[in-house]
Amino acid sequence: MTTVFIISAPSGSGKSTLVKRVLAGEPGLVFSVSYTTRPPRGTEVGGENYQYIGWDEFEQRIQDGEFLEWALVFGNYYGTHVSVWERAKAEGKDLLLDIDVQGAQQLKEKIPDAVTIFVLPPSREILEQRLRARGEDAEPVIQQRLAEAAVEIGNYQSYDYVVVNDEVEQAAATLKSILRAERVRRGRMADRIRPILATFENRGQATRSPNSQEDS
Repeated sequence: MTTVFIISAPSGSGKSTLVKRVLAGEPGLVFSVSYTTRPPRGTEVGGENYQYIGWDEFEQRIQDGEFLEWALVFGNYYGTHVSVWERAKAEGKDLLLDIDVQGAQQLKEKIPDAVTIFVLPPSREILEQRLRARGEDAEPVIQQRLAEAAVEIGNYQSYDYVVVNDEVEQAAATLKSILRAERVRRGRMADRIRPILATFENRGQATRSPNSQEDS
């Protein structure tokens, strides 16, 4: 059974770093590389950070129903292609998605048992420091991101888990613990439990004498 893990956070919260740590330390995960219409930044690589496509192509893919979820964020489209979900199921792996609040809400409607995790910065001041330290955005963009962060954080109560990213190693360890615990929930273990139970049932039948009779 494939479990879907959704991780959301305001821009600058360190979510991408945490996701990389989790992917490096947890086997059996497929990571969804989102599609976007925004151009690459810095050292970003197509197919690794995002799948970069034009507006017309993105909107055509929306019309064709190719996205599990999509959203318009900071003036650009972002979306999760349905093929990544199909791939995870075909490979018998779990799916990890790094998507915003809008996309998480859409995906939760389609996959109700998806596990949702919200990553919080320790404070607004630290979030602002991290945004400035990236050196990627002009001042108006930084202020816009901070305003958007306040709105996104207001949705944290709709998530199953909240992780405060005040120290990267600890936050990554907490994320891994959540994944490990969710993977062994009884409902998700059904396929593995069934054959184990069958061995006990078969053993019970084999040890019974063929001439034995039930007590009257």
